[in-house]
Amino acid sequence: MADRLTRNAAHRTLPSEIKAWRVHAFGAPEAMIFESIARPKPGPNEVLVRVHAAGVGPWDAWIRSGKSALPQPLPLTLGSDLAGEVQEVGAGSVNLDIGDQVFGVTNTQFLGAYAEYAVASASMLAQRPHSLSPVQAASVPVVAVTAWQALFEYARLAAGQTVLIHGAAGSVGGYAVQLAHRAGIHVIATAAGADMEYVRKLGAAQVLDYRSQRFEQEVKEIDAVLDLVGGDTQARSFAVLREGGRLISTVSQPDQQLATDRRVTAEFFLVAVTTERLNLIAELVDRGELKVEVGTVLPLADARKAHMMLEGRIQRPKGKIVLCVDSSEEGSSSKPAP
Repeated sequence: MADRLTRNAAHRTLPSEIKAWRVHAFGAPEAMIFESIARPKPGPNEVLVRVHAAGVGPWDAWIRSGKSALPQPLPLTLGSDLAGEVQEVGAGSVNLDIGDQVFGVTNTQFLGAYAEYAVASASMLAQRPHSLSPVQAASVPVVAVTAWQALFEYARLAAGQTVLIHGAAGSVGGYAVQLAHRAGIHVIATAAGADMEYVRKLGAAQVLDYRSQRFEQEVKEIDAVLDLVGGDTQARSFAVLREGGRLISTVSQPDQQLATDRRVTAEFFLVAVTTERLNLIAELVDRGELKVEVGTVLPLADARKAHMMLEGRIQRPKGKIVLCVDSSEEGSSSKPAP
């Protein structure tokens, strides 16, 4: 403990106030306020991270608008995905040290990353992949771990089986296609016509245009469906599963009566980002077996614009939106990692 306190004290002086994107009342992107707040302090099993980049995902918009599946007391600081440098280490068992370059998420509430400094649970961080810049690394944690858990922990897929991935051109879908293909799983995907070639290059053996093709007329006896879309797409997916198959959704709770009638398993889950899962993803990235795509990089001050992109009010390219917090990272490549 004494050594840790000494290291914290010896580190350079930290600001007492920081800039962060806050929400005091749930609502549209206009509800977001960029304001000064007191620098947060790490508690037991936590670290303070100087944020270099923060990822932006649809879950951030759900939280902002008051539609999160988790209770979110106000006021709050938005953001969960991040990459940065450890500045302070809290008490307890923390396998990180000051100066470590890390990536991961802040906490189980998915809060705090749209800021110059953020407190994060040490068990939800890992050493940043060597081959990625902070901007690239901040785009990875939630979506890559979601894809991994859906395929291997919930669908329990193995080589030789077949998966149907809906929304395969999205951030989670892109990782799911790559991870499944790498594992020897036969991938059938749905995507918009303009994205079909992109999804094929990621490793899909068959890609269906969801606008012009009814997937339930094209495929059957599927081992698992990964639902990243929800709604009618989810409901129609029961028809393509083999008996004993699995429907895994990251969007909404599937119809359990329909699952029983079809003799299949249907589950909804919330991602659990851990150091162990992040280390696994980092290893795949550094070996060149998993490609990262950042679509848009904006400065932290433009977080409201990022949320307008999430809602389709401003057009954006394919790929993850990332907020660059450290000005030295603003020129970081937004192209896929090698």
